[in-house]
Amino acid sequence: MEKLERTILSNLIHNDEYARKVIPFINLDYFDDSSEQIICKVIIDFIAEYNKRITLDILDLEIQDRDDLTESQFKDINDIIPTLEPKEVNNDWLSDATEKWCRNRAIYLALMESIQIADGKDEKKGRDAIPHILSEALGVSFDRHVGHDYLEDFEQRWESYHKTEEKIPFDLDFFNRITKGGIPSKTLNVALAGTGVGKSLFMCHMACANMLEGKNVLYITMEMAEERIAERIDANLMNISITNLPELPKRMFEDKLASIQKKTSGKLIIKEYPTASAHSGHFRGLIKELAIKKSFKPDIVFIDYLNICASSRFKGGANINSYTIIKSIAEELRGLAVETGVPFMSATQTTRTGFVSSDIGLEDTSESFGLPATADFMFALIQTEQLQEIGQMQVKQLKNRYNDPTMYKRFVIGVDRSKMRLYDVESQAQEEIVDNGQEKLNQVFEEPSFGKDTKDKQIERFSKLKV
Repeated sequence: MEKLERTILSNLIHNDEYARKVIPFINLDYFDDSSEQIICKVIIDFIAEYNKRITLDILDLEIQDRDDLTESQFKDINDIIPTLEPKEVNNDWLSDATEKWCRNRAIYLALMESIQIADGKDEKKGRDAIPHILSEALGVSFDRHVGHDYLEDFEQRWESYHKTEEKIPFDLDFFNRITKGGIPSKTLNVALAGTGVGKSLFMCHMACANMLEGKNVLYITMEMAEERIAERIDANLMNISITNLPELPKRMFEDKLASIQKKTSGKLIIKEYPTASAHSGHFRGLIKELAIKKSFKPDIVFIDYLNICASSRFKGGANINSYTIIKSIAEELRGLAVETGVPFMSATQTTRTGFVSSDIGLEDTSESFGLPATADFMFALIQTEQLQEIGQMQVKQLKNRYNDPTMYKRFVIGVDRSKMRLYDVESQAQEEIVDNGQEKLNQVFEEPSFGKDTKDKQIERFSKLKV
Protein backbone atom coordinates (compact mmCIF):
# COMPACT_ATOMS: atom_id res chain seq x y z
CA MET A 1 0.00 0.00 0.00
CA GLU A 2 1.35 3.40 -0.93
CA LYS A 3 2.38 5.68 1.89
CA LEU A 4 -0.12 8.40 2.81
CA GLU A 5 2.70 10.96 2.45
CA ARG A 6 2.96 10.21 -1.31
CA THR A 7 -0.82 10.59 -1.73
CA ILE A 8 -0.63 13.93 0.08
CA LEU A 9 2.22 15.15 -2.17
CA SER A 10 0.42 13.98 -5.30
CA ASN A 11 -2.77 15.86 -4.38
CA LEU A 12 -0.83 18.99 -3.42
CA ILE A 13 0.26 19.02 -7.08
CA HIS A 14 -2.94 17.97 -8.87
CA ASN A 15 -5.81 18.88 -6.50
CA ASP A 16 -6.03 22.66 -6.17
CA GLU A 17 -8.99 22.65 -3.74
CA TYR A 18 -7.29 20.17 -1.42
CA ALA A 19 -3.93 21.96 -1.58
CA ARG A 20 -5.34 25.35 -0.56
CA LYS A 21 -7.25 23.70 2.28
CA VAL A 22 -4.38 21.78 3.91
CA ILE A 23 -1.23 23.77 3.14
CA PRO A 24 -1.72 26.20 6.10
CA PHE A 25 -1.62 23.23 8.49
CA ILE A 26 1.23 21.16 7.03
CA ASN A 27 4.59 21.37 8.76
CA LEU A 28 7.58 20.12 6.73
CA ASP A 29 8.84 18.32 9.84
CA TYR A 30 5.79 16.04 9.64
CA PHE A 31 7.53 14.21 6.78
CA ASP A 32 10.04 11.58 7.95
CA ASP A 33 11.82 11.43 4.60
CA SER A 34 14.03 14.47 3.88
CA SER A 35 13.42 14.05 0.12
CA GLU A 36 9.67 14.32 0.70
CA GLN A 37 10.28 17.42 2.83
CA ILE A 38 12.17 19.05 -0.06
CA ILE A 39 9.45 18.21 -2.59
CA CYS A 40 6.74 19.55 -0.28
CA LYS A 41 8.67 22.79 0.27
CA VAL A 42 9.07 23.35 -3.47
CA ILE A 43 5.34 22.79 -4.02
CA ILE A 44 4.30 25.14 -1.18
CA ASP A 45 6.78 27.86 -2.19
CA PHE A 46 5.56 27.76 -5.81
CA ILE A 47 1.89 28.07 -4.82
CA ALA A 48 2.71 30.93 -2.42
CA GLU A 49 4.62 32.85 -5.12
CA TYR A 50 2.47 32.25 -8.20
CA ASN A 51 -0.94 31.52 -6.62
CA LYS A 52 -1.48 28.48 -8.85
CA ARG A 53 -0.71 24.79 -8.59
CA ILE A 54 2.62 23.42 -9.76
CA THR A 55 3.02 20.81 -12.52
CA LEU A 56 5.27 17.76 -12.46
CA ASP A 57 7.45 19.29 -15.20
CA ILE A 58 7.95 22.53 -13.26
CA LEU A 59 8.62 20.52 -10.08
CA ASP A 60 11.32 18.55 -11.91
CA LEU A 61 12.90 21.76 -13.27
CA GLU A 62 12.86 23.40 -9.82
CA ILE A 63 14.66 20.38 -8.35
CA GLN A 64 17.24 20.33 -11.16
CA ASP A 65 18.04 24.01 -10.55
CA ARG A 66 18.92 23.46 -6.90
CA ASP A 67 22.58 23.30 -5.97
CA ASP A 68 22.11 22.47 -2.30
CA LEU A 69 21.23 18.80 -2.73
CA THR A 70 23.50 15.80 -2.43
CA GLU A 71 23.75 13.19 -5.15
CA SER A 72 21.79 10.78 -2.97
CA GLN A 73 18.98 13.32 -2.49
CA PHE A 74 18.83 14.01 -6.26
CA LYS A 75 18.45 10.31 -6.93
CA ASP A 76 15.75 9.81 -4.28
CA ILE A 77 13.73 12.83 -5.43
CA ASN A 78 13.96 11.80 -9.09
CA ASP A 79 12.64 8.38 -8.08
CA ILE A 80 9.72 9.92 -6.15
CA ILE A 81 8.52 12.48 -8.75
CA PRO A 82 7.28 9.92 -11.34
CA THR A 83 5.12 8.30 -8.62
CA LEU A 84 3.23 11.57 -8.03
CA GLU A 85 0.80 11.11 -10.92
CA PRO A 86 -2.87 12.17 -10.43
CA LYS A 87 -4.90 9.69 -8.40
CA GLU A 88 -8.67 9.35 -7.96
CA VAL A 89 -9.42 9.82 -4.27
CA ASN A 90 -12.37 11.07 -2.21
CA ASN A 91 -11.63 14.63 -1.10
CA ASP A 92 -13.48 14.39 2.23
CA TRP A 93 -11.67 11.18 3.16
CA LEU A 94 -8.31 12.61 2.13
CA SER A 95 -8.86 15.80 4.17
CA ASP A 96 -9.79 13.76 7.25
CA ALA A 97 -6.85 11.40 6.75
CA THR A 98 -4.45 14.34 6.31
CA GLU A 99 -5.78 16.02 9.45
CA LYS A 100 -5.29 12.82 11.46
CA TRP A 101 -1.79 12.39 10.01
CA CYS A 102 -0.86 15.97 10.90
CA ARG A 103 -2.13 15.52 14.47
CA ASN A 104 -0.33 12.19 14.98
CA ARG A 105 2.94 13.59 13.61
CA ALA A 106 2.58 16.73 15.77
CA ILE A 107 2.07 14.60 18.89
CA TYR A 108 5.07 12.41 18.02
CA LEU A 109 7.33 15.42 17.46
CA ALA A 110 6.04 17.05 20.68
CA LEU A 111 6.88 13.89 22.64
CA MET A 112 10.39 13.82 21.18
CA GLU A 113 10.88 17.50 22.06
CA SER A 114 9.54 16.88 25.56
CA ILE A 115 12.05 14.07 26.08
CA GLN A 116 14.87 16.41 25.04
CA ILE A 117 13.65 19.01 27.53
CA ALA A 118 13.24 16.41 30.30
CA ASP A 119 16.82 15.25 29.71
CA GLY A 120 18.04 18.84 30.04
CA LYS A 121 19.21 19.05 26.42
CA ASP A 122 17.19 22.19 25.62
CA GLU A 123 18.84 25.29 27.04
CA LYS A 124 15.96 27.64 26.24
CA LYS A 125 12.97 25.71 27.57
CA GLY A 126 12.33 24.24 31.00
CA ARG A 127 10.19 21.25 31.99
CA ASP A 128 7.27 23.58 32.71
CA ALA A 129 6.98 24.12 28.93
CA ILE A 130 6.18 20.43 28.30
CA PRO A 131 2.41 20.63 29.05
CA HIS A 132 2.05 23.60 26.68
CA ILE A 133 3.97 21.80 23.91
CA LEU A 134 1.81 18.68 24.26
CA SER A 135 -1.46 20.62 24.46
CA GLU A 136 -0.61 22.50 21.25
CA ALA A 137 0.11 19.21 19.49
CA LEU A 138 -3.16 17.69 20.72
CA GLY A 139 -4.99 20.77 19.46
CA VAL A 140 -3.84 20.42 15.84
CA SER A 141 -6.89 20.44 13.57
CA PHE A 142 -8.11 21.80 10.26
CA ASP A 143 -10.38 24.75 11.00
CA ARG A 144 -12.93 24.66 8.21
CA HIS A 145 -14.45 27.97 9.19
CA VAL A 146 -12.98 30.69 6.98
CA GLY A 147 -14.88 33.68 8.32
CA HIS A 148 -18.28 35.27 8.71
CA ASP A 149 -19.83 36.35 5.42
CA TYR A 150 -21.62 39.59 6.35
CA LEU A 151 -24.29 39.37 3.63
CA GLU A 152 -24.86 35.59 3.46
CA ASP A 153 -24.60 34.73 7.18
CA PHE A 154 -27.14 37.28 8.40
CA GLU A 155 -29.42 34.61 9.90
CA GLN A 156 -26.62 33.30 12.09
CA ARG A 157 -25.89 36.88 13.17
CA TRP A 158 -29.56 37.60 13.93
CA GLU A 159 -29.85 34.44 16.03
CA SER A 160 -26.75 35.43 17.99
CA TYR A 161 -28.40 38.75 18.89
CA HIS A 162 -31.37 36.90 20.38
CA LYS A 163 -29.48 34.07 22.01
CA THR A 164 -29.33 34.17 25.80
CA GLU A 165 -25.67 33.96 26.77
CA GLU A 166 -24.89 31.83 29.79
CA LYS A 167 -23.34 33.99 32.50
CA ILE A 168 -22.29 33.74 36.12
CA PRO A 169 -24.23 36.53 37.88
CA PHE A 170 -22.97 38.73 40.70
CA ASP A 171 -25.01 39.31 43.85
CA LEU A 172 -24.10 43.00 43.60
CA ASP A 173 -26.50 45.12 41.54
CA PHE A 174 -24.08 47.48 39.82
CA PHE A 175 -21.71 44.69 38.81
CA ASN A 176 -24.63 43.00 37.06
CA ARG A 177 -25.53 46.29 35.36
CA ILE A 178 -22.07 46.91 33.96
CA THR A 179 -21.65 43.30 32.77
CA LYS A 180 -25.22 42.89 31.44
CA GLY A 181 -26.06 40.19 33.96
CA GLY A 182 -22.74 38.64 34.94
CA ILE A 183 -19.50 37.33 33.49
CA PRO A 184 -19.63 35.06 30.42
CA SER A 185 -17.83 31.77 29.93
CA LYS A 186 -14.32 31.61 28.43
CA THR A 187 -13.23 34.96 29.88
CA LEU A 188 -10.54 36.37 32.17
CA ASN A 189 -11.76 38.92 34.73
CA VAL A 190 -9.36 40.83 36.96
CA ALA A 191 -9.68 43.02 40.06
CA LEU A 192 -6.96 45.63 40.56
CA ALA A 193 -6.26 46.83 44.09
CA GLY A 194 -3.51 47.77 46.50
CA THR A 195 -2.25 45.57 49.31
CA GLY A 196 -4.89 45.02 51.98
CA VAL A 197 -7.70 46.75 50.09
CA GLY A 198 -9.76 43.61 49.51
CA LYS A 199 -8.75 41.51 46.50
CA SER A 200 -9.12 38.22 48.38
CA LEU A 201 -12.19 39.52 50.24
CA PHE A 202 -13.87 40.27 46.91
CA MET A 203 -13.07 36.85 45.47
CA CYS A 204 -14.09 35.00 48.65
CA HIS A 205 -17.41 36.88 48.70
CA MET A 206 -18.03 36.10 45.04
CA ALA A 207 -17.15 32.44 45.58
CA CYS A 208 -19.75 32.27 48.38
CA ALA A 209 -22.41 34.00 46.27
CA ASN A 210 -21.75 31.73 43.29
CA MET A 211 -21.95 28.59 45.41
CA LEU A 212 -25.24 29.73 46.95
CA GLU A 213 -26.57 30.14 43.40
CA GLY A 214 -25.90 26.42 42.87
CA LYS A 215 -22.63 26.85 40.97
CA ASN A 216 -19.54 24.67 41.39
CA VAL A 217 -16.66 26.91 42.44
CA LEU A 218 -12.92 26.17 42.30
CA TYR A 219 -10.83 28.55 44.41
CA ILE A 220 -7.07 28.31 43.84
CA THR A 221 -4.93 30.17 46.37
CA MET A 222 -1.22 30.86 46.25
CA GLU A 223 -1.18 33.64 48.82
CA MET A 224 -3.04 32.26 51.84
CA ALA A 225 -3.43 28.75 53.20
CA GLU A 226 -6.52 26.71 52.36
CA GLU A 227 -7.61 26.99 56.00
CA ARG A 228 -7.47 30.80 55.95
CA ILE A 229 -9.59 30.97 52.79
CA ALA A 230 -12.06 28.47 54.29
CA GLU A 231 -12.19 30.64 57.44
CA ARG A 232 -13.27 33.64 55.36
CA ILE A 233 -15.84 31.50 53.57
CA ASP A 234 -17.22 30.34 56.95
CA ALA A 235 -17.51 33.91 58.26
CA ASN A 236 -19.37 34.97 55.12
CA LEU A 237 -21.78 32.05 54.88
CA MET A 238 -22.41 31.58 58.62
CA ASN A 239 -22.96 35.27 59.31
CA ILE A 240 -20.37 35.23 62.10
CA SER A 241 -17.47 37.59 62.72
CA ILE A 242 -14.22 35.96 61.70
CA THR A 243 -12.80 36.66 65.16
CA ASN A 244 -15.69 34.76 66.80
CA LEU A 245 -15.40 31.61 64.69
CA PRO A 246 -13.01 29.83 67.11
CA GLU A 247 -15.57 30.31 69.92
CA LEU A 248 -18.36 28.56 68.00
CA PRO A 249 -19.27 25.18 69.60
CA LYS A 250 -18.79 22.19 67.30
CA ARG A 251 -22.49 21.28 67.41
CA MET A 252 -23.54 24.77 66.33
CA PHE A 253 -20.84 24.79 63.64
CA GLU A 254 -22.17 21.51 62.23
CA ASP A 255 -25.76 22.78 62.30
CA LYS A 256 -24.86 25.95 60.39
CA LEU A 257 -22.93 23.93 57.82
CA ALA A 258 -25.88 21.54 57.40
CA SER A 259 -28.19 24.52 56.92
CA ILE A 260 -25.93 25.90 54.16
CA GLN A 261 -25.80 22.50 52.48
CA LYS A 262 -29.61 22.33 52.35
CA LYS A 263 -29.85 25.68 50.59
CA THR A 264 -27.59 24.97 47.63
CA SER A 265 -26.55 22.22 45.24
CA GLY A 266 -23.29 24.01 44.54
CA LYS A 267 -19.87 22.90 45.76
CA LEU A 268 -16.73 24.86 46.60
CA ILE A 269 -13.24 23.34 46.36
CA ILE A 270 -10.23 25.25 47.74
CA LYS A 271 -6.77 24.23 46.52
CA GLU A 272 -3.51 25.73 47.76
CA TYR A 273 -0.25 25.90 45.81
CA PRO A 274 3.07 27.37 46.99
CA THR A 275 3.65 30.93 45.79
CA ALA A 276 4.99 31.20 42.21
CA SER A 277 5.12 27.41 41.80
CA ALA A 278 1.92 26.65 39.86
CA HIS A 279 0.87 27.58 36.34
CA SER A 280 -1.96 26.88 33.90
CA GLY A 281 -0.65 23.35 33.34
CA HIS A 282 -1.10 22.55 37.03
CA PHE A 283 -4.57 24.10 37.04
CA ARG A 284 -5.54 22.09 33.96
CA GLY A 285 -4.34 18.91 35.67
CA LEU A 286 -6.27 19.82 38.83
CA ILE A 287 -9.51 20.35 36.90
CA LYS A 288 -9.10 16.96 35.20
CA GLU A 289 -8.24 15.26 38.50
CA LEU A 290 -11.30 16.74 40.21
CA ALA A 291 -13.49 15.48 37.37
CA ILE A 292 -12.12 11.96 37.80
CA LYS A 293 -11.91 11.75 41.59
CA LYS A 294 -14.87 13.89 42.68
CA SER A 295 -17.04 14.17 39.55
CA PHE A 296 -16.58 17.92 40.03
CA LYS A 297 -16.63 20.30 37.07
CA PRO A 298 -16.22 23.98 38.01
CA ASP A 299 -18.61 26.60 36.71
CA ILE A 300 -16.15 29.35 37.68
CA VAL A 301 -12.50 29.41 38.76
CA PHE A 302 -10.89 31.94 41.11
CA ILE A 303 -7.10 32.42 41.07
CA ASP A 304 -5.74 34.24 44.12
CA TYR A 305 -3.84 35.86 42.55
CA LEU A 306 -2.42 36.21 39.02
CA ASN A 307 0.93 37.89 39.71
CA ILE A 308 2.16 35.04 41.91
CA CYS A 309 1.37 32.31 39.37
CA ALA A 310 4.15 30.80 37.29
CA SER A 311 4.25 30.69 33.48
CA SER A 312 4.08 27.36 31.68
CA ARG A 313 6.08 28.76 28.76
CA PHE A 314 9.05 30.33 30.52
CA LYS A 315 11.48 28.66 32.87
CA GLY A 316 11.60 30.02 36.41
CA GLY A 317 14.67 32.16 37.07
CA ALA A 318 15.23 32.82 33.37
CA ASN A 319 16.35 36.29 32.37
CA ILE A 320 12.91 37.44 31.22
CA ASN A 321 11.32 40.79 32.05
CA SER A 322 8.18 41.07 34.19
CA TYR A 323 6.10 42.46 31.30
CA THR A 324 6.60 39.25 29.32
CA ILE A 325 6.08 36.96 32.31
CA ILE A 326 2.81 38.54 33.52
CA LYS A 327 1.45 38.88 29.99
CA SER A 328 2.29 35.22 29.41
CA ILE A 329 0.50 34.17 32.62
CA ALA A 330 -2.58 36.20 31.67
CA GLU A 331 -2.66 34.68 28.17
CA GLU A 332 -2.27 31.15 29.56
CA LEU A 333 -5.08 31.63 32.09
CA ARG A 334 -7.40 33.09 29.46
CA GLY A 335 -6.47 30.23 27.14
CA LEU A 336 -7.37 27.75 29.89
CA ALA A 337 -10.68 29.57 30.43
CA VAL A 338 -11.49 29.12 26.73
CA GLU A 339 -10.35 25.50 26.81
CA THR A 340 -12.47 24.61 29.85
CA GLY A 341 -15.42 26.80 28.85
CA VAL A 342 -15.69 28.60 32.20
CA PRO A 343 -14.92 32.16 33.39
CA PHE A 344 -11.76 32.83 35.40
CA MET A 345 -11.64 35.54 38.08
CA SER A 346 -8.32 36.77 39.43
CA ALA A 347 -6.64 39.87 40.85
CA THR A 348 -3.49 41.93 40.50
CA GLN A 349 -1.58 44.49 42.54
CA THR A 350 -1.31 48.20 41.87
CA THR A 351 2.00 49.94 41.50
CA ARG A 352 3.39 51.99 44.41
CA THR A 353 1.86 55.09 42.81
CA GLY A 354 -1.51 53.38 42.49
CA PHE A 355 -1.40 52.22 46.11
CA VAL A 356 -1.70 55.81 47.37
CA SER A 357 -3.92 57.02 44.53
CA SER A 358 -7.63 57.74 44.97
CA ASP A 359 -8.23 57.37 41.22
CA ILE A 360 -6.58 54.19 39.95
CA GLY A 361 -6.19 53.65 36.20
CA LEU A 362 -4.91 50.93 33.89
CA GLU A 363 -1.49 52.55 34.03
CA ASP A 364 -1.34 51.62 37.73
CA THR A 365 -1.26 47.88 36.96
CA SER A 366 1.94 46.53 38.49
CA GLU A 367 4.66 44.74 36.51
CA SER A 368 2.97 44.43 33.11
CA PHE A 369 0.57 46.40 30.92
CA GLY A 370 0.16 43.16 29.00
CA LEU A 371 -2.32 42.01 31.66
CA PRO A 372 -5.04 44.62 30.98
CA ALA A 373 -4.44 44.07 27.26
CA THR A 374 -5.40 40.39 27.73
CA ALA A 375 -8.21 40.64 30.31
CA ASP A 376 -11.85 40.81 29.19
CA PHE A 377 -13.09 42.72 32.24
CA MET A 378 -10.93 44.71 34.65
CA PHE A 379 -11.93 46.96 37.51
CA ALA A 380 -10.22 48.75 40.39
CA LEU A 381 -11.14 48.45 44.06
CA ILE A 382 -10.36 51.74 45.83
CA GLN A 383 -10.58 52.48 49.52
CA THR A 384 -9.57 55.60 51.42
CA GLU A 385 -9.72 56.34 55.14
CA GLN A 386 -13.02 58.18 54.66
CA LEU A 387 -14.57 55.23 52.81
CA GLN A 388 -13.20 52.78 55.36
CA GLU A 389 -14.83 54.72 58.20
CA ILE A 390 -18.28 54.23 56.71
CA GLY A 391 -17.66 50.66 55.52
CA GLN A 392 -17.62 51.33 51.80
CA MET A 393 -15.38 50.73 48.80
CA GLN A 394 -15.29 52.48 45.44
CA VAL A 395 -15.31 50.43 42.24
CA LYS A 396 -13.98 51.91 39.01
CA GLN A 397 -14.31 50.26 35.61
CA LEU A 398 -11.00 50.04 33.75
CA LYS A 399 -11.81 47.73 30.83
CA ASN A 400 -15.08 46.10 29.84
CA ARG A 401 -15.72 43.94 26.78
CA TYR A 402 -19.28 43.18 27.91
CA ASN A 403 -20.75 46.68 27.98
CA ASP A 404 -20.00 50.37 27.52
CA PRO A 405 -17.32 51.10 30.17
CA THR A 406 -18.42 54.74 30.44
CA MET A 407 -21.78 53.71 31.91
CA TYR A 408 -21.55 53.52 35.71
CA LYS A 409 -17.82 54.02 35.42
CA ARG A 410 -17.64 54.51 39.20
CA PHE A 411 -19.90 53.27 41.98
CA VAL A 412 -19.65 52.20 45.60
CA ILE A 413 -20.34 48.95 47.43
CA GLY A 414 -20.59 48.24 51.13
CA VAL A 415 -17.96 46.23 53.00
CA ASP A 416 -18.30 44.22 56.19
CA ARG A 417 -14.75 43.07 56.82
CA SER A 418 -15.58 41.25 60.05
CA LYS A 419 -17.81 38.84 58.11
CA MET A 420 -15.93 39.04 54.79
CA ARG A 421 -18.97 40.35 52.94
CA LEU A 422 -19.83 42.89 50.29
CA TYR A 423 -23.29 44.39 49.84
CA ASP A 424 -25.24 46.94 47.80
CA VAL A 425 -25.67 50.40 49.27
CA GLU A 426 -28.78 52.53 48.93
CA SER A 427 -29.36 54.60 45.82
CA GLN A 428 -28.75 57.79 47.82
CA ALA A 429 -25.14 56.70 48.28
CA GLN A 430 -24.73 56.01 44.57
CA GLU A 431 -26.09 59.40 43.52
CA GLU A 432 -22.95 61.06 44.77
CA ILE A 433 -20.49 58.72 43.07
CA VAL A 434 -22.05 56.91 40.10
CA ASP A 435 -20.69 58.11 36.78
CA ASN A 436 -23.34 56.98 34.29
CA GLY A 437 -21.81 58.53 31.22
CA GLN A 438 -22.39 62.18 32.20
CA GLU A 439 -19.70 64.52 33.44
CA LYS A 440 -20.08 64.43 37.21
CA LEU A 441 -17.87 65.38 40.10
CA ASN A 442 -16.56 62.58 42.27
CA GLN A 443 -17.56 63.66 45.79
CA VAL A 444 -17.03 60.40 47.62
CA PHE A 445 -14.00 61.67 49.47
CA GLU A 446 -15.61 64.92 50.62
CA GLU A 447 -18.99 63.50 51.69
CA PRO A 448 -18.40 60.47 53.98
CA SER A 449 -22.07 60.10 54.88
CA PHE A 450 -23.48 57.72 52.29
CA GLY A 451 -25.44 54.60 53.12
CA LYS A 452 -24.85 54.63 56.88
CA ASP A 453 -28.18 52.93 57.52
CA THR A 454 -27.76 50.46 54.66
CA LYS A 455 -25.43 47.99 56.33
CA ASP A 456 -27.99 46.68 58.85
CA LYS A 457 -30.56 46.19 56.06
CA GLN A 458 -28.06 44.30 53.95
CA ILE A 459 -27.00 42.11 56.88
CA GLU A 460 -30.66 41.29 57.44
CA ARG A 461 -30.94 40.25 53.78
CA PHE A 462 -27.86 38.02 54.13
CA SER A 463 -29.31 36.43 57.26
CA LYS A 464 -32.50 35.46 55.45
CA LEU A 465 -30.65 34.23 52.41
CA LYS A 466 -27.99 32.27 54.21
CA VAL A 467 -27.84 31.05 57.81
